[in-house]
Amino acid sequence: MVLMTYRERLWPAPWIFLATALVIPASLLVFLPISMIAGWIVAIVLYGAIVATLLLTTPTVEVADGELRAGRARLPLSVVSEVSAARGADAVHERGVGLHADAWLLIRGWIPDVVRVELDDPADPTPYWIISSRHAEELAAAIAAHR
Repeated sequence: MVLMTYRERLWPAPWIFLATALVIPASLLVFLPISMIAGWIVAIVLYGAIVATLLLTTPTVEVADGELRAGRARLPLSVVSEVSAARGADAVHERGVGLHADAWLLIRGWIPDVVRVELDDPADPTPYWIISSRHAEELAAAIAAHR
């Protein structure tokens, strides 16, 4: 039996889809002088490809069966020493000037909050993981509860 304690998809924010929609007028600007039909087809296909890529590459973060899964990476919760959620200026610091060069990251720019997962594994040179989360406190609590 799989005991799932936390699961979140890091979906793109709506403004990402609006911003990438700018490929439509750009495509039209380039292709309309050649052919109106070609311009619209290229614009629709390019925007569709961008949306499909954003949706298909959306990572999942979950805590289940003694493991933290962030995207394709897996971490046994037995090697977690400490976990903390960061919001606002603290999250900016964690992702910016406070970031260790060897840290493992699953960051999405459209998600402002992060969770820092400290590791206690002498065989792993990674000091900690930084994971974006829209529910950082809940993710941190789920990790802390199951380690």
